[in-house]
Amino acid sequence: MTGSWGWDLLIGVAAALLVAWVALIGVLAVVRPRGGLLREALRLLPDVLRLVRRLAADPELPRGVRVRLALLLAYLAFPIDLVPDFIPVLGYADDAVVVIAVLRSVVRRAGVQAVRRHWPGSDDGFAALARLTGLDKPTTTT
Repeated sequence: MTGSWGWDLLIGVAAALLVAWVALIGVLAVVRPRGGLLREALRLLPDVLRLVRRLAADPELPRGVRVRLALLLAYLAFPIDLVPDFIPVLGYADDAVVVIAVLRSVVRRAGVQAVRRHWPGSDDGFAALARLTGLDKPTTTT
């Protein structure tokens, strides 16, 4: 390419990062909630953040789940987004999309009962969370 291995390496790494970023945008576009679910996700974000913090601190959950949740909290605290805000639809919703994707995996691994036990919001909010994470039947507390 340029004749210098340093520049070739730098160009190769930059190209790989660009390809990975474009692939991430594609994945986020596929897993994003459809229709009114995205609006619901943004409305639930404060309760979901409290839920994620509580789940990450629960020693009864598997370590892999807690690590995913801790990484999610770190991502949300980081001031730079993966998707810049000027990109339509995904620009402002990337945090909600990432949270939903992680919660889907947490629900599959930890179970609905753990999520329900730590849910800080209302029953209606939990029902919306259940729709967002793909659960068929949300459980209720007795």
